[in-house]
Amino acid sequence: MFILRTVLLFSLLLISTSLFAHHGGSHEGDGSDGHGSLIEVSQPWIRATPPGAGAGGGFVTLTNRGDQDDRLVGATSSITERVEIHTMEMDGDVMRMAPLSGGIEIPAGSTVTLAPGGLHLMFMDLATPIVEGEPLLVTLEFQHADSIDIQLQVVPPGASPEGEEHHQDSHDHQEEAHGHTQH
Repeated sequence: MFILRTVLLFSLLLISTSLFAHHGGSHEGDGSDGHGSLIEVSQPWIRATPPGAGAGGGFVTLTNRGDQDDRLVGATSSITERVEIHTMEMDGDVMRMAPLSGGIEIPAGSTVTLAPGGLHLMFMDLATPIVEGEPLLVTLEFQHADSIDIQLQVVPPGASPEGEEHHQDSHDHQEEAHGHTQH
């Protein structure tokens, strides 16, 4: 019964995400020169967190189908008051994260992927865990395009939407780089 319920929930989530991406996952900005930014969102996901985790990383692919460069400048979510845009880079043998105060550039005609080990959204100061199977609502804010409401698919800790387990990935380094006990 559990497997059937999980398959049905996952199918419903995929359908709703596909419909959202097709019907509401992109928006045109109101650029002053008459040309807008058209941002398309795909593959929004996040890993579930254990109770007491202080933060969690969110991932998404953003494609600018417009003729104007744009920039992801922020994000909001009801799960926390503090969502930051981060980069992750190697510092010797240690993976370090740092907030990007200027956001992430999305050049016209280009795709930018926020993924483990690189650019990502960081949900800070979590009051409650991010729960597997319960989509996380997030609003992405852009320099030119209208804000876009998305649902991040919540996958098990250490997994990805494709079902792959990632035991030795950047997620393990987040604790050390941020000084948090868990992510």
